[in-house]
This record gives sequence, C-alpha cells and structure tokens, in this order.
Amino acid sequence: MLLDETHSAISFGINMIISPIVGLLCLVPIGNLIDTYPHKTVLTGSLTARTLALILFAASINLFTATAKLIPIVLFLIIDAISTTQSAISLSSILSPALGVGLYSLVGFSGFVILEIVATLASFGIMLTMKFHYHATNQFANSQHAPVTSHSQFAKFHSGLNYMRSRTMIKITILLSVILNFLYTAVTIGIPYILKDQLHTGNGPIGVLETGSAIGMLLGSLLLTLLPPTGQKRLFLKLIIPVLILDSQILLLGVLFMTSQSPTGYALLGSFIMGILAFALVILNITFQVYLQQTVPTKLLGRVVATLTTVNSSIMPIGTLMFTLIFQSTTHGGLVLIINGILLLGYTLLLLRPLNQAIHSEQP
Repeated sequence: MLLDETHSAISFGINMIISPIVGLLCLVPIGNLIDTYPHKTVLTGSLTARTLALILFAASINLFTATAKLIPIVLFLIIDAISTTQSAISLSSILSPALGVGLYSLVGFSGFVILEIVATLASFGIMLTMKFHYHATNQFANSQHAPVTSHSQFAKFHSGLNYMRSRTMIKITILLSVILNFLYTAVTIGIPYILKDQLHTGNGPIGVLETGSAIGMLLGSLLLTLLPPTGQKRLFLKLIIPVLILDSQILLLGVLFMTSQSPTGYALLGSFIMGILAFALVILNITFQVYLQQTVPTKLLGRVVATLTTVNSSIMPIGTLMFTLIFQSTTHGGLVLIINGILLLGYTLLLLRPLNQAIHSEQP
C-alpha cells in the first residue's frame, strides 16, 4: 500500500527503522520486565495494548493520504515494537503470504487491518488458555512489592551487561550478526522493490517468494525438532554453515534478478532461493537461541536476549536508509544483492577463526 502511495523503497523498511530505535529506548525496562514479572501477565498487557493500537490505527488510517499515511503507521509501529514478542513458525505461514496477496486485492488495506485485529484477538484468546510453568525458586514472588527506581532499573540491567562482557562467544556473535543484519536489509527492502518497481511483475511474485520463505522456515524448524538433540556438539558447524548458505543465496538472488525472466520464472526460481535462505536462517536462529538458553542463567536470560536483539538490529535503520537511496538511484537492483552477497561471504570467512576459538574457549 505504501509503495503504491509513495513509490519509495523505504516503504518496506519503515519497521526496520522504528523497531530498533524503540528497542534501544525501551531496552532497560523491557529486559528487566521480562526477568521480573510472570510472563503470562506481560503477554496479557502487551496483547491488550496491541489490540487497542490496531483499533485506533484502523479508525485513523483513512484520514491521511499519500506520504501523510506515515504518521499513523509510525505511531502504530512504535506501540507494536514495544508490545510484540517473537512468535513461533507454524504451518499457517506457508499459505499466508500468497493468501495475503489475494486478500489485499479483495478487501484493501483497511480490511487488512480489521483482519489483523481479529487475528490478534484470536491469539489473545489462545494465550489465555495456556498454562505457564515457572521455576520452583519463584523468581516473581516479591516483584510486585519491590520499589522500582531508575537506579535499581539500571543496576539490574548493568548486571546483565557485565555477564555479556564475560562471554567471548556472545561478543563474536554480535560482530557477525550486526553486519549480517545491516546487509540483509537490502534483501528485505530490495526484493519487493525490484520485482514491483524495476521488473514490473506486480504483487503476485512477491507473495510467492514470501511463501517460499515460509516453507523454508517450516522445514528448518521441523528438521531441528525431529533430529536428536546434540547439545553444544559441533556448534561451530551448526552456526557457520547456515551463515555461508545465507551469504550464497543472497548472491544467487541478485544473479536471478539480473537475468531476463518472466514473472513466473522470477516467482518460481526466487521462491526456491528464498526457501533455502530462510531454511538456513531459521537453523541459525534456533541453534543460537537454544545455545543461549542452555548457557545463560534463567534470571539473566530476559536482559541478555533483549540486549542482543537491540544491539544486533541497531544498525538496521542506517541500512534501511542507505539501501533505500541505493535502490532508487539504480535500475540494477540485482547487482546490489550480488555485491552484498560477496561482502557477506568475505566477512564471514574473516570471522571463521575467531568464532571457532570463542566456542572452544567456553566449552567445559
């Protein structure tokens, strides 16, 4: 909708600007909140806030036109970034992107927002039926009686930072993921912009590529679920191989967009490449998340994950602005992806040895 209104590549990158900034501003209270209060209470509050924000968004979006639509969108994304937690990959994600393209043409953007409200309320209802299990130490027992001051907030957060400084593996991972996230913004922004504005394929192939990505994510999740747990064995290979695959698929995606294809060709080949890319990405993410949960004390996990997420995504607003300018100043968007893939591959090879050393230094 925004691309149709503004014809700007930044339409696909606004969330990558808003989320990291909000994450940085709210890092201390959110990290502490997760480690302090029962998670069901936190989720209830966050879903309530998101539902109210969606209703206000639906009521106000059509009061604005053209680039002025960015005002309610940015306001909603701020609330969404604060309230939304990560969700699991499910079977529904396979068909949802392709279904979304059809629904968009039928109900329009306002109808989409209404569907989002219904979906959020349904998720809320499902969450309320879930039983949450907490550690026997009852870490939340006295949380509601403890006075909360800015000093105690920062002191509690600082203990999480001190722990992260002591973990060489975490520091090396930050070095890798910051650059990966920076260059990956070109994929998020570039794919729909290249297909729709440079190759003039319409919305259809974009939905097919998103579906390929969802299938790859599902297969990666299922693979890790079905395979027997190996703990931290072969951790280096389980991290570095997905990164190398991801680098190479970005390069191949650029090659695809630089060759002459029909919309069907872009959709089919692109969805295959995106499937492999997403497969590697979910393997990488889940492997590292499991590693964190196995090695970080539970009482620090909320602060550590919140800090890592914010630090890793903090470069994305710069990447979004930079790649928006690059894509709009060239007619060869595929070449940008090729260069990105080569840069990522070179950077990954530079970090092979430090990453391997960090893993060995932390093993018992």
